[in-house]
Amino acid sequence: MKVAVFGLGYVGTVTAAGLAHSGHTVVGVDVDATKVAAINAGESPVVEPGIAELMESAVQAGRLHATSSAVEAVEHADLSLICVGTPSGSLGSTDLSYVEKVLAEIRHAMSVVAPPASGFHAVVVRSTVPPGTVDTVVAPAFAEAVPGWEVGAAMCPEFLREGVSVKDFFAPPFVVVGTADERAAAAVAELFSFLDIETRHVATTTAESLKYACNAFHATKVSFANELSRVFRGFGVDSREVMEIFCEDTKLNIAPTYLRPGFAYGGSCLPKDLRALLQMARANGVDAPLLDGTVLTNELIIRDVVERVIATGLRHVALLGLSFKADTDDLRESPNVELAERLVGKGFDVRVYDPIVNPDRLVGANRRHVETRLPHLNRLLACTPEAALEGAEVVLVSASGEGITDALRAAAPAHVIDLCGRLDHEVEELPGYSGVGW
Repeated sequence: MKVAVFGLGYVGTVTAAGLAHSGHTVVGVDVDATKVAAINAGESPVVEPGIAELMESAVQAGRLHATSSAVEAVEHADLSLICVGTPSGSLGSTDLSYVEKVLAEIRHAMSVVAPPASGFHAVVVRSTVPPGTVDTVVAPAFAEAVPGWEVGAAMCPEFLREGVSVKDFFAPPFVVVGTADERAAAAVAELFSFLDIETRHVATTTAESLKYACNAFHATKVSFANELSRVFRGFGVDSREVMEIFCEDTKLNIAPTYLRPGFAYGGSCLPKDLRALLQMARANGVDAPLLDGTVLTNELIIRDVVERVIATGLRHVALLGLSFKADTDDLRESPNVELAERLVGKGFDVRVYDPIVNPDRLVGANRRHVETRLPHLNRLLACTPEAALEGAEVVLVSASGEGITDALRAAAPAHVIDLCGRLDHEVEELPGYSGVGW
């Protein structure tokens, strides 16, 4: 393919050199004449292990050169990759002015040069941009057709770490393309076909959001380890050893477990131990805002669901699932018990069904917790999901299973708020369906 790469910073330079090394013909575009001259001399404008050799071989092979002219780059090109900077504005917003400038340059170039043989050109954003940018900024730039050109817009986020970006380019964690245009998706898949990895075709906003999710998680991991080290230091603990062992757990700690949008955490361990850790921090005069924020975020999830129920203006509510986790009768600090308590306190008519919880069999701490927080449980509990759903206008679903989903499909209530994210597609297709965070 012939590829135009706009922006020759770290991402653009590594992307251009990597694509040229893999057999594509690449023209890099940048307003900085120094960067252009460096590349044309076979030298890299950025310092990265392995990039100098990659750049030199690509330029010598005639598959890579640079220019300040968008017209030169776009002529006969199959695809444009936008790799320009998207810096923060004064209040943290994303500055898209460089993206917009490149879009204008690409459109102008299309008006004066020949299209590729296919007549189709994919404009693909590689820069990190907020969800909706491709649909509201990129695609509209080409809404008015340029004679001879058909344009498809897409998002293909990069996952390059400075210092190992060349290695990351040839061994990415995934290749993702977000677009509603099948031809653009096919173009990106062809572009990266030299990698031994399948290209994931997703919604445009999913691809735009993915890089933010990754970077936010990476930042959170750094802060989590550092915050714990500040707390444990007061107890003479070597937190390096703690985290080294911590990372050996690939079932829960370094794993997909818990990284699934849903309802609040609860149970006999997480709330109690987090409170204890925060008390340890306070006792040693240590601020722990990340851990404090975790408690607040959990509260906001519960509060958000209550407010969404209130916003419906309806009064008859069914809660399917009461224990803090499916397939258990443990009600200690269950966020579902908290949810039921708040709704009852606000005057809602609440019916509850749980496939396991039976108040006649509750003992010990479970019984004490329910008697304290939800003493009227017997009155709220229904024996079947159908009984709980009878007359219900708003249904909150925290438990799944054939009986529950069948009853939901049959009842088709006005509103279904999915708290677990494990319901089948037929339930998700109900007109009143929405997820707790989707």
